[in-house]
Amino acid sequence: MTAPAKTIARTATRVSPWRPPLLRSLPLRLVVFAICALWTIPTLGLLVTSVRNPELISTTGWWTALFNPFAANQWTLGNYSEVIASGGMGPAFLNSLIVTIPSTVIPITIAAFAAYAFAWIPFRGRGILFTIVVGLLVVPIQMSLIPVLKLYSGASLYGTFLGIWLAHTGFGLPLAIFLLYNFISQLPRDLFESAAIDGASHMQSFIRIALPLSVPALGAFAIFQFLWVWNDLLVALTFLGPSTDLRVMPTALYALLGSRGGQWQLLTAGAFVTMALPLLVFIVLQRAFVRGILAGSVKS
Repeated sequence: MTAPAKTIARTATRVSPWRPPLLRSLPLRLVVFAICALWTIPTLGLLVTSVRNPELISTTGWWTALFNPFAANQWTLGNYSEVIASGGMGPAFLNSLIVTIPSTVIPITIAAFAAYAFAWIPFRGRGILFTIVVGLLVVPIQMSLIPVLKLYSGASLYGTFLGIWLAHTGFGLPLAIFLLYNFISQLPRDLFESAAIDGASHMQSFIRIALPLSVPALGAFAIFQFLWVWNDLLVALTFLGPSTDLRVMPTALYALLGSRGGQWQLLTAGAFVTMALPLLVFIVLQRAFVRGILAGSVKS
């Protein structure tokens, strides 16, 4: 091939000039940064208001504190100490732990057994029963509050921790079974067939094979259920009632809104006390949450 022909061939196959990966992704990074900044502005305003002196909150906007951050009378932590001591956030924090931990462990335990049964134990009516469980996902919680509350009144479960544990378990089971079934049903069949040949029962296969391999899915639902129960106001207010001894964090914040609605420094401080633990749990276990949600979604 002559030199001009080689030049023409190189020109025809030439691609666009090479650019560093950072420059190619720079527009996308800027858009994501702008969205994150806009999303964070309200939370930043709440945080600034929660640590400002009450006298300044009523006279200036929260953004003015950012232009003069080193003023001597600008910041205070007294709002948090006041809301924990007199706002009832301290006992409510303990009540939230008492409600949230069993309300997370109980549905996970039941759903794990149910998901394994739907996936690997053939029985009559399995498909219809699983369809009913999945159909419960679209039933609004509000439709079942009054019937369940009537049952609780007759069984003396209203205003008890046992009652709200059972309520959160019932409301969380359909999603838990659905998520765990999607994962457990994708486990290799050869593992369970080999275990059956070796004489293992379904209980042994469940404990020694299904559970260890389902840790990502179990962890993902545990995080999801924990965050949902911790931040729940409707179910707690319905089944625990207005008793101050049984208040959880959302109901304590709701009561604070009614009694001190004009004291913004206490409301914002109470909001951050309420979201502190869920935020910590999500930040620490974010990778596990995403991994568990995606687990079993793609069949290899």
